[in-house]
Amino acid sequence: MTRIDDLPVRDELRGKSPYGAPQLDVPVRLNTNENPYPLPEPLVERIAERVREAARGLNRYPDRDAVELRTRLAAYLTRTGGHEVTRAQVWAANGSNEIIQQLLQTFGGPGRTAIGFEPSYSMHALIARGTGTGWISGPREDDYTIDVEAAATAIAENAPDVVFITTPNNPTGNAVPREAVVALYDAAQAAKPSMVVVDEAYVEFSHGESLLPLLEGRPHLVVSRTMSKAFGAAGLRLGYLAAAPAVVDAVQLVRLPYHLSAVTQATALAALEHTDTLLGYVEQLKAERDRLVTGLRDLGFEVTESDANFVQFGRFADAHDAWRRILDQGVLVRDNGVPGMLRVTAGTPAENDAFLDAVRALKKEQGA
Repeated sequence: MTRIDDLPVRDELRGKSPYGAPQLDVPVRLNTNENPYPLPEPLVERIAERVREAARGLNRYPDRDAVELRTRLAAYLTRTGGHEVTRAQVWAANGSNEIIQQLLQTFGGPGRTAIGFEPSYSMHALIARGTGTGWISGPREDDYTIDVEAAATAIAENAPDVVFITTPNNPTGNAVPREAVVALYDAAQAAKPSMVVVDEAYVEFSHGESLLPLLEGRPHLVVSRTMSKAFGAAGLRLGYLAAAPAVVDAVQLVRLPYHLSAVTQATALAALEHTDTLLGYVEQLKAERDRLVTGLRDLGFEVTESDANFVQFGRFADAHDAWRRILDQGVLVRDNGVPGMLRVTAGTPAENDAFLDAVRALKKEQGA
């Protein structure tokens, strides 16, 4: 039987594992940062209406420029992000991962490098490898914040072509201050200049504000977003970016033909019609996130400050063993690879109660 090792796979992919979290059939699943609330019935009906309309034209290719969708996304960003964004500044793709891939295909690639400050979103490094872009792991402090001086030094020494700043950061949950992003952007421009990608997948859950206003006067800055989290549409696979119009023009050089299906565009447009309702769920989840932080700290756990819809907690002598013991009680959290730590997604009140009961029992088991 042929194995991967028997195939002429590129050297930088050998020995690597595909991205993914365990998908287990348990009562409470809090491991993949999904929005736990199903889409409201009026939105489901509106999706059905829009998809039905789109289905009548499926014999034709979809709008390759997604004009209506980009217009609506720009309006959403303008209303919620504190900065006016035009359609020409917005690009959409199949999830924020395809946005990242297109950015690296455009500005990275063989002979070029990208830097991220780890632990952070592991797909940045994975997609870098997939596009032949060299990956540099930049430093973080013990509390998972970015040491701006050390990070700026790493940028100056390596002169990367792409810089990733994830805020709120996944998997740790903490946000990067505005002034730190400005300092790293300036360092990147002095070194190359290079593209700086601010990954705001979880920004709607933040205590603070979006960094969209930083786009003004910064032509090499990109802000990436997703509809998977705040919009409760992980199954839709719709990501988007905001940047200077020239960046949008550039990424279209590598897009696949008609990459966004008519069904995807129709579904996303329906969701954008129900923004206020969906953001209401976000407010509920922010309150539940904060309740998890308080509950875990009351139990004596170390908890990282969180601006996302998840919480990193510990510290465990054996994090995987703790993960297994919590799973034995019917609650699935994420062993995210950060030494001594686990990550839990904010769920419904009932799901969060079950999680807190499970970690309370874990504490009792461990005699703490």
